[in-house]
Amino acid sequence: MDFFALVDERKSVRAFDDRAFEPEKLQHLLQAVNRAPSAGNLQAYEILLVRDAARKRALVSAAQDQEYLAQAPVVLVFCAHPARAATKYGGRGEALYAIQDATIACTFAMLAAAELGLASVWIGAFEEQAVAATLNLPTGWRPVAMLPIGYAAQTPDRTPRRKLEDLVHEV
Repeated sequence: MDFFALVDERKSVRAFDDRAFEPEKLQHLLQAVNRAPSAGNLQAYEILLVRDAARKRALVSAAQDQEYLAQAPVVLVFCAHPARAATKYGGRGEALYAIQDATIACTFAMLAAAELGLASVWIGAFEEQAVAATLNLPTGWRPVAMLPIGYAAQTPDRTPRRKLEDLVHEV
């Protein structure tokens, strides 16, 4: 698909078929994520791939009961790995660049999913400590986004966007 058409057509989907998607699609998606830009090419993030139903249920609880987390066959949890960024960038790497790296990677995953005919929705509303405990995250890793991925069970309406003249400010 043309990139601009892909961006225009991608939607946040909050209802998923429970059927699994093809392993090669997951592999393509993860390879695209691995190409995401990162500060100093440190890739200061980690991705946890969750398929286990009990863990997905625990993530639902950690995410204010967003049930679609449990519907999707795969949930990717993007975690900042601040210590990786600190090796080159010190405190700013820890506090900012690792989070930016994880969010850029999540964005690449969303776009790759759409290109592959899959649906996703960015989840940022969750209790970090509950997610960390559910996934047994190592000390220092910080969950910053969860991305359920699967085939859509709905076709959401197009959401309105701000006008560019309200959004962009030339200085």
